[in-house]
Amino acid sequence: MRFGKPYLNLRRVLGVLALAVIPLALAACNSTEPAAQPTTPAPTPTPTLSGSVVIDGSSTVFPVTEAVAEEYQKLHRGVKVTVGISGTGGGFKRFCAGETDISDASRPISATEKDECQKAGVEFIEIPVAYDGLSVMVNPSNTWATSMTVAELKKLWEPAAQGKITRWNQIRPEWPDQPINLYGAGADSGTFDYFTEVIMGTAKSSRGDFTASEDDNILVQGIAGDRNALGYFGYAYYVENPGKLKLVAIDSGKGPILPSEETILGNTYKPLSRPLFIYVKKQAAARPEVKEFVRFYLTTGRPLIKQVGYVQIPATVYDNVLKRFEQGKVGSVYGPTVPTSTRLEEIFTAN
Repeated sequence: MRFGKPYLNLRRVLGVLALAVIPLALAACNSTEPAAQPTTPAPTPTPTLSGSVVIDGSSTVFPVTEAVAEEYQKLHRGVKVTVGISGTGGGFKRFCAGETDISDASRPISATEKDECQKAGVEFIEIPVAYDGLSVMVNPSNTWATSMTVAELKKLWEPAAQGKITRWNQIRPEWPDQPINLYGAGADSGTFDYFTEVIMGTAKSSRGDFTASEDDNILVQGIAGDRNALGYFGYAYYVENPGKLKLVAIDSGKGPILPSEETILGNTYKPLSRPLFIYVKKQAAARPEVKEFVRFYLTTGRPLIKQVGYVQIPATVYDNVLKRFEQGKVGSVYGPTVPTSTRLEEIFTAN
């Protein structure tokens, strides 16, 4: 039986349609996809923090707080954190006047500053954040002053030395007959208070004929450009500028010791190892952006302390300090019965 052209054309069309339908049918048979379900609403995102955190104070603590602020703002882009450098004393003036939320400090708050805060109705929470080794530096081209005793530092920096002890060979006869150009912390600096207290025996007791600044970067530049320079400031600024500065080992009676993570944490770098602090206004801590900033500082922010050149305090101290912050414990632990030289491990682990 023969088929005409119309039939052949129809056959071709049906064949093409069959080839197209078969894969679709097979796909439908082999599919393991479940039947479409009603769409589940996406979870509501957690509201992001917003607001501001205003900080001022110590230039020594500044590198840590600045690093923490930068990382915190990456997580909370709605929060603006500003960090100033007016020195520990200058920072406490603003803090007690109600102008800032947090005050960076390279020494504990003084009795006078406590009174000022109390008069202004400002309650504060004291938070140690790191250890520092207050460091004595010279210019890298200085080949003679590799170490100094505490007594020699006192001879050089005490008020009676002003205008009299002005040359290196007056400290040690074998040192060159060249002028000593001194650089140090300004009067509003906690570093100035601490250095004079532990070296001279009385805070703020110092000769006045030296280049002074609350900004340690200015001191770095001065020493880096002056062969006959000698100065002191926080260890982190040496770590940041190792090629521009040279450390002087300090001998407190047991041989010359250089500041390092080991000697600072082990308290063998004496008497210039010290704690660093932030002070948080209790009223400000009630704001979510401030509370979360302090939590971040004491937890996620810990590694930043080492990165900038300071020494982390023991984990048990951080944990205890965070607990005290969460509980809102106000006031300073330092006073007549707890001197500033007391180690944090003795104070905050027991509280």
